[in-house]
Amino acid sequence: MAVDDSALMRNMLNAIVNQQADMEMVATAPDPLIARDLIKQLNPDVLTLDIDMPRMDGLDFLSRLMRLRPMPVIMISSMTTRGSSATLNALEQGAVDFIPKPGNQIPGDLAVWGALLADKIRGAAKANPNRYLNSSTVGAVLPGIKTDITQVIAIGASTGGTEALRCVLTQMPVSSPGIVIAQHMPAGFTRSFAQRMDTLCQIAVREAEHGEPLMPGNALIAPGDRHMTLVRRSRGYEVHIDENAPVNRHRPSVDVLFDSVAQQAGKFASAAILTGMGNDGARGLLTLRQAGAWTLAQNEASCVVFGMPREAIALDAACEVVDLDVVSQRLLDSFNNNLQRKRAD
Repeated sequence: MAVDDSALMRNMLNAIVNQQADMEMVATAPDPLIARDLIKQLNPDVLTLDIDMPRMDGLDFLSRLMRLRPMPVIMISSMTTRGSSATLNALEQGAVDFIPKPGNQIPGDLAVWGALLADKIRGAAKANPNRYLNSSTVGAVLPGIKTDITQVIAIGASTGGTEALRCVLTQMPVSSPGIVIAQHMPAGFTRSFAQRMDTLCQIAVREAEHGEPLMPGNALIAPGDRHMTLVRRSRGYEVHIDENAPVNRHRPSVDVLFDSVAQQAGKFASAAILTGMGNDGARGLLTLRQAGAWTLAQNEASCVVFGMPREAIALDAACEVVDLDVVSQRLLDSFNNNLQRKRAD
């Protein structure tokens, strides 16, 4: 079911969904009050929701919906400062995914947008929208550890990843190794996400810039629609940003980041693959494990979408499969002497 005050947008969403062999648009609604009654009648599997609407704001409606009748919701937002901020609020309130509005695009681009939306609907239909509703995802900061500039943590995530990353990063102490992150996100949203994480965390969190050094106590997030790789220098590492072709249909790609960390850091790295749809990062996590890194996969119970971790587990790429709440601790634990010896073995 689609909720949007634009008749043109509702018609386009209706056409995209009904063109898919595996889904059907059961209804569209011009505002949340009409949608509320239709949801009771039709019990849709997935809801797409606009943010700026008459009679009730999309965020207000989402908040009420997640309290009274939790369901998978995909936000459809404008690519503006207001749009990115509101989208991040929606993800914190329980929306499982989002997609920017297509804007004035040529027909070929609209077809690509429609295919992306259909994929997101398929992922949302399998999502667990209750994962973050009953517990806070902001954990207590963990005790500090001894670290140096040769150590690095790599994290990859997709659907549900913004809140999973919030759980992981807010627990990291300022003494943590430098962290590199590939989160599937379009351009225009990663900067707002990094700024929001920076206000919540003890570590510094930024959208990465080309050639920027990776320092302990810092997390660098790959910019939307750009790949990020790790490069070793005489002292420590720096990150490189490029516009090479998408990998696994994604840019940034988790595999691209993980492969570079395996090559440049090897046994001095630890990595985690978090909630997300598809298989991006699974092969890269295996490459990391084979290079001597300590590797984690988020378990099914704590995932919004158990896709990417499941694929990594199937490849035997994860040294451990753990609940989201302990990912930060296990990443830090991996740098102690016992696990370093296991890596060497």
